Amino acid sequence: MRDVHRLQSVPTSRGSGSVLAAWERFVQGEDHVPDVRPLVAISWHRCREQYRVDPHLTRAPVAVAKPDHTPEQEVVFAELGFRAASVAHEVGSLGGVVTVTDATGRILAEWGDQATLARAGESRLAPWFCWSECAAGTNGMGTAMEAHGPVAIRGAEHWCRAFHDWVCAGVAVRDVVTREPIAVLGICCWRNPLPESAGGWLANALTMTQYPLKRRARDSGAELVAACAQARAHSGGALAAVDTAGKVVIADDMASVLLGVPACTPAVDPTLRWNPGLPELIAAVRYATGQAAHDPDWVGSTQIFARLADEPTSIGFRPVFSSGHLIGHLVSFGASDGARVPQVEGPADARPAHPRPTRPRAGPRRLVAVRGNRLVLLRLPEVSFAESRGNDVWLSTDQGRLRAASVSLDKLDGELADAGFLRVHRRYVVNLDRIREIERGLKGELSLVMDGHAGEMVPVSRRNAPAVRRALDL
Repeated sequence: MRDVHRLQSVPTSRGSGSVLAAWERFVQGEDHVPDVRPLVAISWHRCREQYRVDPHLTRAPVAVAKPDHTPEQEVVFAELGFRAASVAHEVGSLGGVVTVTDATGRILAEWGDQATLARAGESRLAPWFCWSECAAGTNGMGTAMEAHGPVAIRGAEHWCRAFHDWVCAGVAVRDVVTREPIAVLGICCWRNPLPESAGGWLANALTMTQYPLKRRARDSGAELVAACAQARAHSGGALAAVDTAGKVVIADDMASVLLGVPACTPAVDPTLRWNPGLPELIAAVRYATGQAAHDPDWVGSTQIFARLADEPTSIGFRPVFSSGHLIGHLVSFGASDGARVPQVEGPADARPAHPRPTRPRAGPRRLVAVRGNRLVLLRLPEVSFAESRGNDVWLSTDQGRLRAASVSLDKLDGELADAGFLRVHRRYVVNLDRIREIERGLKGELSLVMDGHAGEMVPVSRRNAPAVRRALDL
């Protein structure tokens, strides 16, 4: 796989000349970073602009607090620990260490030869210390939590100069429903290249660790469908089942209209569930998930603007558990029982009298893209559509085709849902203002002809076609 080869294709010398020079200029405020990989340039941008990590930090900070871990997370930690211990001798013989961190970047355990472990301890590359990007800057473990697939950070690519003698790689194991990181498996070597097998080993560990997570998620989807069917027998209102990320697993006839998803069609597989494109609903689901995780008896309600609704609609949330594990919620339209779910504040025009998505909020909002070794800041009107291709997201813009800094189309979709963009296909999010024509195929399928000299066409999936028609008032 492409990410595996990346682990072996970059020079490993400490300064690497041009990389170190680019780092020095970037730390001083320049944005031009020649000879620096886009993944690293984007990470540096987060460290400098968003996290404001001191590039002259000499040691990783102490983890602030010990977070609670679910039984599912404990299973992941145990599996990764088994795999780390199995290669510790190979890595240790090269002057390296193997680490397992939790979702906060806190190192839980470490394996390796005693000399390297002692050296690692000087930088606090050790249990109970935090290596997230926001704490320790660009590094193999922390940057893996911000990306998808194995990540390697070498020498001067580290944001903090004190870590330039290390070569590190990591891969994040993610929740297959929420896509949030659960744990990270890492390899770090002192002034030595990574083992040739590092990329394949990390990728294999990821596959084997996530396999039971995917199986459990499919089982949970089936249980949500069953719970919805059971509740439907005792309910007269619109009813749907959503997972903990706010994706729709199944919706009855009435709920499907309000959510803009197919009716009575189970979406058990977590990769095939429907995104309703309602930011208020997704925010409310996430709040409900947090409350129910601490109080299994919690129920709540709020109001949202559903599809085809001129007035806010009351919805109720009832958590669904499986073997003590929260798997999602039943959403009842018209219900107002339980605790009040705080409403997410939005712009004044976020409550339209018709289902057309809202336009951009007042004030500048930009997307970050990459052109060569430069970061490009784009205004939203400049972007025609976003396309997911492999592990990357590409933007079709007035400045040409650019790779987005975001590594997830789902994340980008969520960020732009209230800004006049719409998910029209599992691989595409489009700017509604940039649609020039709609073309219908021989079998009724829709394609969108985007404005611009190229007249690029974007396919519309069957399940998203109703939402497109509503958004364009067709």
